[in-house]
Amino acid sequence: MGRRPLLSASEADAQPEPDQAAQHRPPAVGAAQHLGREEAWAWLWAWPARGLKGAGRSSCADSGQDSGGCCARYWGRGLRRRRGGLSPPRAAARSGLVMATEQRPFQLVVFGASGFTGQFVTEEVAREQMASEQSSRLPWAVAGRSKEKLQQVLEKAAQKLGRATLSSEVGIIICDISNPASLDEMAKKATLVLNCVGPFLELMHVKYHEKAAEKGVYIIGSSGFDSIPADLGVLYTRNQMNGTLTAVESFLTINSGPEGLCIHDGTWKSAIYGFGDKGSLRKLRSVSNLKPVPVIGSKLKRRWPVSYCRELNSYAIPFLGSDMSVVKRTQRYLHENLEDSPVQYAAYITVGGITSVIKLMFAGLFFLFFVKFSIGRQLLVKFPWLFSFGYFSKRGPTQKQMDESSFTMTFFGQGYSHGVSAEKNKPNIRICTQVKGPEAGYVATPIAMVQAAVTFLNDASDLPKGGGVFTPGAAFSRTKLIDRLNQHGIQFSVISSSEV
Repeated sequence: MGRRPLLSASEADAQPEPDQAAQHRPPAVGAAQHLGREEAWAWLWAWPARGLKGAGRSSCADSGQDSGGCCARYWGRGLRRRRGGLSPPRAAARSGLVMATEQRPFQLVVFGASGFTGQFVTEEVAREQMASEQSSRLPWAVAGRSKEKLQQVLEKAAQKLGRATLSSEVGIIICDISNPASLDEMAKKATLVLNCVGPFLELMHVKYHEKAAEKGVYIIGSSGFDSIPADLGVLYTRNQMNGTLTAVESFLTINSGPEGLCIHDGTWKSAIYGFGDKGSLRKLRSVSNLKPVPVIGSKLKRRWPVSYCRELNSYAIPFLGSDMSVVKRTQRYLHENLEDSPVQYAAYITVGGITSVIKLMFAGLFFLFFVKFSIGRQLLVKFPWLFSFGYFSKRGPTQKQMDESSFTMTFFGQGYSHGVSAEKNKPNIRICTQVKGPEAGYVATPIAMVQAAVTFLNDASDLPKGGGVFTPGAAFSRTKLIDRLNQHGIQFSVISSSEV
């Protein structure tokens, strides 16, 4: 899902198979092309305002993308602070940079707007624009392969939001991930891109972090449901503890109404391709030669594949989404660059009673067996409803199912009070926090994406200096993104805190 309950999703107009994607893989930084499949979600990209040449021209033909996720790209410098809303930046005289407002017709572009997730992101951008003052509204556009489909998305959003003039207020850009030149043209027209097509973060970081940093490009992945609630939830828990947080376990609970839960099969496909390419990810990590992040305090013990959480009165299994990877990379970045004390992390998802455990075990075994083979992956893609035991379908959730769904992510943290040594003592502080929000994939994800874009515009001085490929926590740890999410229905709160 654009930010989905289980794994990554890529629901653009269409997406090529992995072998097809490789044929279109461009060589450098800048746009949304196909990379390897690892984990997905929302993305934010940004270039320095240098016009159409040099770094400012870094574009789609110069980048890489994996299927799945949503992304925003934004100029990394010369941003004007405003209070709320999407507002255009101005030139930064002290930096000698020229604002691209006069050169690029659109401040914001939703790429993949006619995909299943993209249509909801488009609606959320329109809603945010309507809430902004007239003077601070941005010229924006939708982008995809089919003009007719893009117009239908705008008409649907206009009807739902009661804004009949929406279609005439939003530009349309025709581009296709199989045509790098068309993506290049889209990038030339845009200052910020909310990318609902990809890419994935870990391979992007290895291949493009240095190039992005060199050119002042910000690429921020996993900025939807995967993994803003988890990544910022850990940071929120750390900030709320009266001491040093050393370890956190999170438990995701997906709540559904009488009509049950349904997820679009784009998320299912991304899970299939992600697990199918797991060997490549292991190889990537093995050659990275990263130094281990130090363990502070007692080592966090991993739970059994099926465990019982007494606090939540529910069985739980490991969460196989991107949260673990994203949070760990955030903790590495904060430790190595800001000298923050690293936090150990483990992610789980609650599954209810023993009947649900058995059902999910069978579904998991089927999935893990079939995903190993090419023909098995083809069957999984063709029959999502069958192999997922009804959790995934090609039609996706109904509006009623989304209205009745929500998520709760509960964090159990432990650490040490001030003055207590972590080397010789057991943790003496416990804290429990929660992040709650609406339906995860197609309501919470667009909210998270758009508020991340708002944060780029308003909190530019609090972003990491220079460009690069970042996780949400690494990019937004010093910003007001959590405050903005609280104001838009994704709520962070402390449940309890005590000294043992």
